[in-house]
Amino acid sequence: MSNTKKQFEVQENETIESCLKRMEREGYSPIKRIEKPIFKEVTHDGKVDYEPAGSKIQFEGRKND
Repeated sequence: MSNTKKQFEVQENETIESCLKRMEREGYSPIKRIEKPIFKEVTHDGKVDYEPAGSKIQFEGRKND
């Protein structure tokens, strides 16, 4: 099996399933899912806080033989 890896990010208007299909069309199989939180700055009474605003999902794919 080849060791070529590539990152695929789930786009804003894309489902996880369609991202996985895109990986398959490009000849990659998913080997790892990475989910990173996105925070936004919010000010309460002069104090800056960070609140969750969503998440970014990425898949690491390995090139199929």
